[in-house]
Amino acid sequence: MTTKTNRRSFLAAAAAGTAALPLAAPAYAQGNRTLRMATGWPKNFPGLGVASQRIADAITAASDGRLKVDVYGAGELVPPFEAFDAVASGAADMYHAAEYYWQGKSTAFNFFAGVPFGMTTSEHNAWVYHRGGQELWEEVSAGFGVIAFMAGNSSAQAGGWFNKEINSVEDLKGLKMRIPGFGGTVIEQVGGTAVTLPGGEIFSALQSGAIDAGEMAGPWIDLGFGFYKAAKYFYNPGFQEPTSAESLGINLELWGDLSAADQQIIRLAAAQENVMNPADFIANHSRSLDILINEHGVELRSFPDDVMLALGAASKKVLADAAAADPLTAKVSESYLAFLDEVAGWTEQSEQAYLRARSLVRAAG
Repeated sequence: MTTKTNRRSFLAAAAAGTAALPLAAPAYAQGNRTLRMATGWPKNFPGLGVASQRIADAITAASDGRLKVDVYGAGELVPPFEAFDAVASGAADMYHAAEYYWQGKSTAFNFFAGVPFGMTTSEHNAWVYHRGGQELWEEVSAGFGVIAFMAGNSSAQAGGWFNKEINSVEDLKGLKMRIPGFGGTVIEQVGGTAVTLPGGEIFSALQSGAIDAGEMAGPWIDLGFGFYKAAKYFYNPGFQEPTSAESLGINLELWGDLSAADQQIIRLAAAQENVMNPADFIANHSRSLDILINEHGVELRSFPDDVMLALGAASKKVLADAAAADPLTAKVSESYLAFLDEVAGWTEQSEQAYLRARSLVRAAG
């Protein structure tokens, strides 16, 4: 057989083999794609906006540019509280925000952001990653055409900024406070009024008197927003969010279109930010608090014990009411509270016990 004949035989066999192969995946799954990320905060704002961009850059770099993510700050593509609807409908491809913004759709979303007197950041991560929280989250989100992952955490929230001192539970009655999620419902339980505002609108509302108090995250973010110019008293610690998880939500149809490799790239970019972001906050909170107190004359306060106990009792009622009103919320709540009961003892015996010991040694010089 001649060389030419061999070549013809090879090409014929190759053509026959190709015909037997399955059709190539659609172009949108294989080729380059630009994804639009709607966020719940100003673009490139310290801590939060920077985190959104870091996620976008990680996805783009890890996919070698096949997935290019364009980040839109709050209000640039859609208003911050409409990011979920935009992703669910396909008007945006992904969001970076806090899940309690969507509590009007399901109160179960609160558990994936932060719960009053609930889990700390490390405990929350353990529940989501290892004790069924992620699976429950996907069950809740799938009903709206979304899948979401943890993608940052501003750590334990401060109590907030107040235009008057809080010396008793009576001082909370009639108080108008910017506070979202279950924390806002708790404030209403003790006689206040909860107001939900995007972070960028809190300062003007405090300054104008539209609200009497407001909370966002803690010293670093609060310094950036300039809350100290509008309210005199800064309360810490808070009760509303002992962890404050951020999330990356993706349109579920888009998610199904992506290859397994690209899905993993997005998962890992979110997980990476879930480490980078809280570290960023911890690195900046302390020095920001120092600036607030020593350069801006902010008065740091703590809620009295009787106020905390009243807020704790109200929190238990809020969680019980939410579970009683919705079976899916009840399912999530049962899992969350069961793990909280389990893990709290170890946290007290490990981190809390160590911190007491460290404080003792530091105080001794």
